[in-house]
Amino acid sequence: MGAPLSAWPWEYLGSYKYVLFGPLIWKALYSIMYEDVLPMQSWCLHVLIICALRGLIYQLWNSYSNMLFLIRNRRIIKQGVDFKQIDAEWHWDNFIILQGLIASMACYLVPYLQDLPVWNPKGLITCMVLHVGVSEPLYYWVHRRFHANDFYQNYHSLHHSSSVPQPFTAGNATFLEDLILTVIIGIPILGSTLMGFGSIGIIYGYFSVFDFLRGLGYSNVEVISHKLFEKIPFLKYLLYTPTYHTLHHTEKGSNFCLFMPLFDALGNTQNQKSWELHKEMSLKAGINGNVPDFVFLAHVVDLTSHMHVPFVFRSFASIPFSFRLFQVLFYPPGILVCLAMWAWAKTFLITFYNLRGRLHQTWAVPRYGFQYFLPFALDGINNQIEQAIIRADKLGVKVISLAALNKNEALNGGGTLFVNKHPDLRVRIVHGNTLTAAVILNEIPKNCQEVFLTGATSKLGRAIALYLCRRKVRVLMLTLSTERFQKVQKEAPAEFQSYLVQVTKYQAARNCKTWIVGKWITPREQRWAPSGAHFHQFVVPPIFHFRRDCTYGDLAAMRLPDDVEGLGSCEYTMDRGVVHACHAGGVVHFLEGWTHHEVGAIDVDRIDLVWDAALNHGLKPVSSSKVHSLTGGGLLFEPRLAGYGGRRKEFRRRMAFGSRTFRRAFLPHGGAREAATGLGLQLGRRPTERDRSGGEQRPDGGGLATENF
Repeated sequence: MGAPLSAWPWEYLGSYKYVLFGPLIWKALYSIMYEDVLPMQSWCLHVLIICALRGLIYQLWNSYSNMLFLIRNRRIIKQGVDFKQIDAEWHWDNFIILQGLIASMACYLVPYLQDLPVWNPKGLITCMVLHVGVSEPLYYWVHRRFHANDFYQNYHSLHHSSSVPQPFTAGNATFLEDLILTVIIGIPILGSTLMGFGSIGIIYGYFSVFDFLRGLGYSNVEVISHKLFEKIPFLKYLLYTPTYHTLHHTEKGSNFCLFMPLFDALGNTQNQKSWELHKEMSLKAGINGNVPDFVFLAHVVDLTSHMHVPFVFRSFASIPFSFRLFQVLFYPPGILVCLAMWAWAKTFLITFYNLRGRLHQTWAVPRYGFQYFLPFALDGINNQIEQAIIRADKLGVKVISLAALNKNEALNGGGTLFVNKHPDLRVRIVHGNTLTAAVILNEIPKNCQEVFLTGATSKLGRAIALYLCRRKVRVLMLTLSTERFQKVQKEAPAEFQSYLVQVTKYQAARNCKTWIVGKWITPREQRWAPSGAHFHQFVVPPIFHFRRDCTYGDLAAMRLPDDVEGLGSCEYTMDRGVVHACHAGGVVHFLEGWTHHEVGAIDVDRIDLVWDAALNHGLKPVSSSKVHSLTGGGLLFEPRLAGYGGRRKEFRRRMAFGSRTFRRAFLPHGGAREAATGLGLQLGRRPTERDRSGGEQRPDGGGLATENF
């Protein structure tokens, strides 16, 4: 059992805690609609607006402090914010709820507070005097007491458990601490009101300034120039800086003030390095920061997922992406952002983490998935990727890995275009598809004798087919192009060519229980699979989980090593700590120190080598705890048989506007329309004679294989 008043009374409510605002909302609506009270006269409405405004201030500060493309050289503590800290700060806004409820009780118990004027200039002076004369010294004294052994261990240690100060860290405290903070905040407001100088403007203004300065101190970004304090030296006693407050979190025994270092000076608790370090951080603002060793070059997927980044909603980005209803509100501004990025933006930094003392970053090309299918936009996209590669080369980046559509075969030949154009590049360009193929092959049961492969002549499909035929696995390659099939077949050793079989219709796989999907297939086409079949896939977006009597694999991915540090965001729909296989492939390339470019066609002979290297470096298959070898010492195989129920949010995500747009781009032959209607008109429908005759089979028509990614 914890210390008294350390736990929050509504802790058991979780995210449903906002129902505590229900009575206020009801009272505000009732008084306006039925009591003819003007909105400006509704104290309940004012309390709600102030709470929302306060939350917005902290959210804006948090967004700014995570805009690494703007502030990476101004960051005070360089390490990243990890999942542990994000989870600990999940309910950072508890203090806003607490103070909102107390404010509403005060208004109810003291009717005078309900009839305050809009503005009273005398209240401004009174509020400032009370803040400086009472709130500041009281906070300083209480804060020092909370750093005493018992109080620190039972209460304040929670606040200091966050290793990197963030605006949300301000709210990571116990119930008792925020009760005391409520008193400290309330003294200037209530005091000036009781003196007869209170006003609505003072309340709004004081809360706004208080939260703005608090967010500033916790931002971990030095935004105040040292020149300001050189011109006005006395200002050092009136206003703290982010560096000043960060020193309190790193060394704990100094810099206890609320906003005014004057009280640290008077109490002899000011850290002697405060202003020297502040000047150092201010001077470094224009200098390039740490150079990454590895860069993963991603792009925006669609209008729904573009909010899945730490500088928009940190908590949302820390869990696997799935569509949420609130995202609909952000579609209009999202469209404007999309257009603005298209017109003006350049490749920018999104996230980073550290692995074995090396800095790994994710950069984003400012383009959305649908733009990769607009012929007039391709040159601009390639230019963006090329400029990112040149920039990485100049910085001294060792490896840059191309993600998703940035390595589209039709766009740049899987990176070949840039290698040929810039033969003297020091940075190694990697598409990561070798490890992607290895992950997919690792999921195939060790006793498998036959597979059905769509997207069979694509880059990944070719590699998978050639690898499996060498293991004497019969591969049914779905393609209408005999020429492309024969080209792949001729690459196989003569004794294994017979294991590659061309098929042109889905019904050829009616008895095959291992489907490897490299082209998007509709629910109707999935019906040709026998009961108990498993769908492995390397197609984006993933296919619908339509068959309840079958199982579905996820996109190829691997879990980063356990010693990764500072990782606090999920990579699209991947679980925490899991990255797409192409990302992992770039990491392995860097860790191994390989000096070749991995572009163009996949070298089938390197699949085992890359897989073994990944395992040796601590990367783990997402779905298996143990692996079995298909041959004596070759690639490891085990079926993915668990976890398919965990994708229940997929349908909602796919139905979002942005995902529909993206899917249409992937299905140029009408597959998007069929996929949508298939869920309605064709659900539960058995294959018709027309289906059996192959009238609408499109083996090469739907979707885009992720080998192009």
